[in-house]
Amino acid sequence: MRPLDPILSAYDRLVRSAGRIEPIALLLLRWWVAMAFWKAGVVKIEDPSGTAYLFNNEYHVPLLSPDVAAFLGTWIELITPWFLGLGLFTRLTAAFLFVYNIIAVISYPDLWPHGFWHGLVGDDFNDHKIWGMMLLVVIARGAGVLSIDGILNWWRSKAGQ
Repeated sequence: MRPLDPILSAYDRLVRSAGRIEPIALLLLRWWVAMAFWKAGVVKIEDPSGTAYLFNNEYHVPLLSPDVAAFLGTWIELITPWFLGLGLFTRLTAAFLFVYNIIAVISYPDLWPHGFWHGLVGDDFNDHKIWGMMLLVVIARGAGVLSIDGILNWWRSKAGQ
């Protein structure tokens, strides 16, 4: 036995044990981001005149009229969180919300008062950066077993045996 074998063995056990929390971690990541988008959608639908004002005067969504952007933004934020939170079409939904998040940051210059590039490395729009990183993890790892996607994958693997 080599001198490092006990240490490496203990490390391997630790890594395997830590890997068991991945399904819960992915579930929490999905729910956290889903709740952020859901709450934003609820605020928009509860105050349509405020939403119209913001999209007509504050937000500058590229390629869309303010009214279309307000309508789409509201419904995107009310529908897609359910897909993400429940883990249905998860990677596709997370990728869509990742791009949507970028568009939200670009469309609202008040989020980056010190300039966009400074904001990327500074303290501007931290919530959006965190949501983006969380969504990237979900895109990379998928929904995990605690999801509709996970159940469907399990069911398909059983049906294929």
